[in-house]
Amino acid sequence: MNELSLFDSLFGNEGFPFPSSVKTYMPRVDVFETKENYVLHMDLPGKTEKDIDLSLKNEILTISSVEEDKKETQKNIDDTKWLIKERSSSSFKRTFALPKDVNTEKVSASFKNGVLEVTMPRRPEPEEKKIAIKIA
Repeated sequence: MNELSLFDSLFGNEGFPFPSSVKTYMPRVDVFETKENYVLHMDLPGKTEKDIDLSLKNEILTISSVEEDKKETQKNIDDTKWLIKERSSSSFKRTFALPKDVNTEKVSASFKNGVLEVTMPRRPEPEEKKIAIKIA
């Protein structure tokens, strides 16, 4: 198999079916391949590299982030109160099964302008080996 596979979460992309203080969203991903690498680009606007958790275990790549509510204090000037507060905690988790030809020891990641790039080098295909036949 030469494609990355996304395991669907239990609740799909919408998160839990009831209101929560933690909003779940699914960042968009593009994946392409070359002869040497698989490359994943994930849009993460407003995030920094410190906000992202990237792990690899048993050929499973997991990218996640949890952003805690900043507990902003609102000064009650002229009886000011929140009317809409949508920028609270947010989280996501995406999991990918890597192809068997990924060299997991050499996977690397970079983050620039809100885009995470994960480069997954391919192992070279084994060359055919001639086996000498000994005379018994």
